[in-house]
Amino acid sequence: MTLSKQDADIRFITGPSGLGMVMVALGPEGIAAIMLDADERALRRAAVASFPTARAGGADDVALAHWLEVVTAGIEAPWTMPDLPLALQGTPFQHQVWQALRAVPCGHTVTYTELAARIGRPTAVRAVAGACAANRLAVVVPCHRVIRHDGSLSGYRWGVARKQALLARERAWHLGGK
Repeated sequence: MTLSKQDADIRFITGPSGLGMVMVALGPEGIAAIMLDADERALRRAAVASFPTARAGGADDVALAHWLEVVTAGIEAPWTMPDLPLALQGTPFQHQVWQALRAVPCGHTVTYTELAARIGRPTAVRAVAGACAANRLAVVVPCHRVIRHDGSLSGYRWGVARKQALLARERAWHLGGK
């Protein structure tokens, strides 16, 4: 396996958030992953599984500590998430889905069918769901805003309870007049 320069230079940091532990992975082109889990060790394993040569950093790594702080604040209040330097890694189709997801406003949801239609691929509903599942950038690429056609919550890479919590925060903010 040949590693790209991006993969070879990944550093990551973990820290607590209101949704459990969060891991931010940073490469030379920007944030490569934001992952959530209750277990910090599981996040460290996920970082290395995603980026085999990734190195753990700490609070003394100013850039990592900064992005962890920014991301954690955005997890607590998703409507405040700034534009972040992202290093999205995926297929052209996945990029198309993720771009469409980033256009879904905070406090709103879409169905997988609606998302497929938005990218001009109305029959690609399963592929859209697969792109959501492949997303490594929790909250920033808001897969949590995708629901089933009947309005119920479906799977979420970081757990349905986290998806429900994020949607509740966003809904309260949206209904509260922003």
